[in-house]
Amino acid sequence: MSQHLYQFCPHCAHALEDRPFEGKVRRTCPACGFIHFPDPKVAVVALIEANAHVLLIRRAVNPGRGLWALPGGYIDAGELPDAALRREVREEVGIDIAVNELLEIFPMVNGGGSSLGFVLAFHARPLDPLVNPVACDDAEDAAWFAAEAAPTALAFDSTQRLLARWQARVQSV
Repeated sequence: MSQHLYQFCPHCAHALEDRPFEGKVRRTCPACGFIHFPDPKVAVVALIEANAHVLLIRRAVNPGRGLWALPGGYIDAGELPDAALRREVREEVGIDIAVNELLEIFPMVNGGGSSLGFVLAFHARPLDPLVNPVACDDAEDAAWFAAEAAPTALAFDSTQRLLARWQARVQSV
């Protein structure tokens, strides 16, 4: 959930209070009745596969700075997941992709184990299978890896699990 704790009502500026509502404590305005419902963060990642290789980025920012991850990022308000994923991959590695099936939905957790939202993981392919990625935005490096040469210093549980599953599938063929 959103971590920002609102202090004042966005409608009437009265101080908000914590009150029970539908079994949960919510920030509530005693003056006008406004109830704040925190929205979850929603992110997308892509397991991009071409020529028996997978595309990974080395993160330039926290969380996971210096570690390898699947490319992706947050969905903007009003944006559909496939459009967000194409935008994020283009921003991070400069390539265009075809988004395929949804692989899995992962919880997005912080260091304390609290859920901040969720991560939608998709399978994807580059529109040009010979394209070389260029690290941009919040990626300090980007590269194609064969299953046996993939890095082990991985940033997120979603990357670890999807990469392990991909490696097992590719190596069994």
